[in-house]
Amino acid sequence: MKILITGGAGFIGSHLIDRLLSENHEVICIDNFDDFYDISEKKNNISNHFSFKNYTFHEGDITDKIFIKDIISSDTPEIIIHLAARAGVRPSIINPEKYYEVNVSGTLTLLETLRNIRIKKFIYASSSSVYGLNPKTPFSEEDATMNPASPYAASKIAGEALCHSFNNIYGINTLILRFFTVYGSRQRPDLAIRKFIRSILNKEVITMFGNGGTSRDYTHISDIVSGIIKTLDYDRAGCNIFNLGNSNPIKLIELIHAIEKHTGEKAILRYMDEQKGDVPITYADISKAKRELGYDPAVSLDEGIKEMIVWLKNLKLSSS
Repeated sequence: MKILITGGAGFIGSHLIDRLLSENHEVICIDNFDDFYDISEKKNNISNHFSFKNYTFHEGDITDKIFIKDIISSDTPEIIIHLAARAGVRPSIINPEKYYEVNVSGTLTLLETLRNIRIKKFIYASSSSVYGLNPKTPFSEEDATMNPASPYAASKIAGEALCHSFNNIYGINTLILRFFTVYGSRQRPDLAIRKFIRSILNKEVITMFGNGGTSRDYTHISDIVSGIIKTLDYDRAGCNIFNLGNSNPIKLIELIHAIEKHTGEKAILRYMDEQKGDVPITYADISKAKRELGYDPAVSLDEGIKEMIVWLKNLKLSSS
C-alpha cells in the first residue's frame, strides 16, 4: 500500500515506518522537526529510512494548508496515518493555544483536504487522555469522554469529534486509535520511564508527584505498532474506535522499583504534591481490539524496561 504518515520522525512514527518499510509498503513521511525536544534525535530516528527506494520524506507542517494539499494531491496515498501532534499533559497547561493549533487545526487541515480526494481510510492517533477523570475501569471505547483533565486531552477529543463529523458528512472511513502510555526505545525525553531510567543511572533525584499510587497502562512500542499494522486491512466502514493498551495498569512506585531491579541502582526520591492535569489511572479495555483486529500485546514491562536501559546506555555512549 501507499501510506502517508504525519509525525513520521517521532517516537511512534519512526518505529511504525521501520515496520512498514520492512513489509515493502510505499511510505510518505511528513514531519516539521518541531523543537519540543532535540531535533537531532528525530533526524537520527529516520536516518536509515532514506536508504529505501519506497520512502519519501517531506519537511513541513500539518497546519500549512497549501503544503498538505500539494503533498496529498501529488503523492496520492491510499491510507493516511495521522500521528503528528503536540503531546504531553503538563506542557499543554502552560501553552494550550499551541496544542489547539496543532492538534485541532492540524487535524482539520488534513480532513478538509480529503473532502474531495478518495482514500481508503484515515487513521487518527488519539490518546488514553480522552477518558480523563473516568471513574469506571477498565476504560471502554463506549465510555463518555467529556471530562478531560487537561487541554491536551481536550484537543485530542476535539480531533476525534472532527473525525466523526467528516465521516458523517463526507464518508471518510476513519479509525480512531487510543494509545495508552507508550514506551520503548526512542521515547521522548520528557516521558516518565525514560526520565526515571536516566535519573537512576545518573544517581539524580527523581521528583515524584503524589505518593506513587497513580497507575498507568504502559504499552510497549512494538505492541502499538503491531496494533496499527492490523488496522491496515480492517474494512468495516464508518468511524471506528479502538483502545491500544496493555490492559495491565502499574503503579508509579512499582514502575520505579522495576527500574531499580534492572539497573541495580537505588532511586533517590523527592515527593511533591500531585500535578494538576494528571489522572489517577489509565486502564484499557482491549477486548474490542482483540476481537475485531486480532490485537494481542506481548511485551511485559520487565522486558520493555530492560530494552530501554540498554538503548539509553548506548545513546549515552554514542553522544559522549
